Amino acid sequence: MSEKIALITGASRGLGTTGALEELDDRIKAAGGQATLAPMDITKPEAMAQLCRSIHDRWGRVDLWAHTAVHAAPLSPASTIDARDWDKSVACNVTATGQLIPYIAPLLGSAGSAIFFDDLRAGQKFFGAYGATKAAQIALAQSWAAETVKTGPDVHILTPAPMTTATRARFFPGEDRSTLAHPRDEAARLLTLLG
Repeated sequence: MSEKIALITGASRGLGTTGALEELDDRIKAAGGQATLAPMDITKPEAMAQLCRSIHDRWGRVDLWAHTAVHAAPLSPASTIDARDWDKSVACNVTATGQLIPYIAPLLGSAGSAIFFDDLRAGQKFFGAYGATKAAQIALAQSWAAETVKTGPDVHILTPAPMTTATRARFFPGEDRSTLAHPRDEAARLLTLLG
């Protein structure tokens, strides 16, 4: 069984786009494989449950899950975080992750791998909503990794280098982007870490 099944959640921009959309369909087809794009909102549990059922019915498994989805709320002092931004951050970064793990774990089985991407913004000024919810997401992934170390799936937490993404440009306007990694190059580097 040489066919590998990968699920990338959060493929609308940045690292997720590099892994899921950008030129990938053509490259997969050129290599004799196939890609299925399924645009949907990860904060809708019914949609995620249906996606996982469809994956199970079609392929029976997932070999690799890369969870790149994140809501990056606008920078704000903690005392002025907008309630809607907070709710969206919790929904995407924490709740959706907590719902996706039980849906995807059976598809990964003992032999699959899950990848989460850390961001060290927790506790930094003005990153309250993003930092707090991203830290919660990573804590959940760390728990899952510790729980499955002997049984699988393998759960990896990687920290990407700063990249030329729209989110980073919003967080750091005026930054010299020539010093940042391109998402395609960073995705390739991170994949080498997995062996």
